Amino acid sequence: MASAEILQTLGNKYSAEILDATDEPQSAQELSDELGIPIATCYRRIDELTEHDLLELHDNILSDDRRRIKVYRRNVDTVHIDFEESLTVEVEERTEVTNKLDEAWRTLSEG
Repeated sequence: MASAEILQTLGNKYSAEILDATDEPQSAQELSDELGIPIATCYRRIDELTEHDLLELHDNILSDDRRRIKVYRRNVDTVHIDFEESLTVEVEERTEVTNKLDEAWRTLSEG
């Protein structure tokens, strides 16, 4: 993907806040409530971030009222932006080990 596209996506209002908040899986409604983002804007940013592989659909959970809710998690640990010779953006994805440790910790915390 083009570096300029990633940079533009990251520069959109609320994108960085959503990435920061999704270290743990969260639904669009949870993100909207936690960050004070209008829900329609939240969905647009989620779509943009998932389209650029910065955010991933983590799960489709069943709510208490038996509805399916999509929860999202950040797919990156770091983003490096370099303007020295030409614009380059390097994205370091979360490791599978990090994902598994997060899952194990969450399971222990809920139990």
